[in-house]
Amino acid sequence: MNAHALKTEASDYSALEATVRIDLAAAYRLVALFGWDDLVFTHISARVPGPEHHFLINPFGWMFEEITASSLVKVDLHGNVVGETTEMVNPAGFTIHSAVHEARPDAGCVMHLHTVAGTAVSSQEAGLLPLNQTAMLLNGKVAYHDFEGVALDHDERPRLVADLGDKSAMILRNHGTLVAGASVAEAFTTMYFLERACEMQVAAQGGGPLRIPDDHVQGVVEEQSQGLSVVANGLVWPGLLRRLKRLNPGYDA
Repeated sequence: MNAHALKTEASDYSALEATVRIDLAAAYRLVALFGWDDLVFTHISARVPGPEHHFLINPFGWMFEEITASSLVKVDLHGNVVGETTEMVNPAGFTIHSAVHEARPDAGCVMHLHTVAGTAVSSQEAGLLPLNQTAMLLNGKVAYHDFEGVALDHDERPRLVADLGDKSAMILRNHGTLVAGASVAEAFTTMYFLERACEMQVAAQGGGPLRIPDDHVQGVVEEQSQGLSVVANGLVWPGLLRRLKRLNPGYDA
């Protein structure tokens, strides 16, 4: 293979960016469809393919169910908008997402939510408990970051990424949830498991005494959780896009 064959042309990057834009817009609308949105707050970002270290994020003030591929705002790691747009970006969104994207080249997509169940678990001292199969699928994958106020202070960034480390999910104490995935599909699927586990935990805590499986069983499930990327990209995401095209088409515009 010659050097020319290894070189990616600008047109190739543009085609890849278009695909990422469509997937990210779909993720926003799916968050709304699942009832995970919080008015115009919280955010999902995706890395733009190419050497410039740009990423896409929602225009601040748009409802998640109306996001389209073309409405997404491209910014650099310093928060500067790339290209022509009159839209603004949520400052807290930039603080959190730029920190993760800069520290984690493997993070193609970062998703942050304030759901009722996720925030409830983030407010519990024990955090996420291995109460069920769904929660145990995340064993060894969840980090924790203490609350420091609304994420507007860039001084928080080193502490946030240090706490995240190489994990794919994080409980933001007294705040909400965050996941990082190689693709939009992986991030969304991980968030689904995290949010579902939080919902189950809050429901279980309203009943009788809690039963936690022994360490051996937890280890078995953790081992069985490998290969999420194949399932997320090949099975879960195509199905979610088919559902979205039926219920809320137009995200790819």
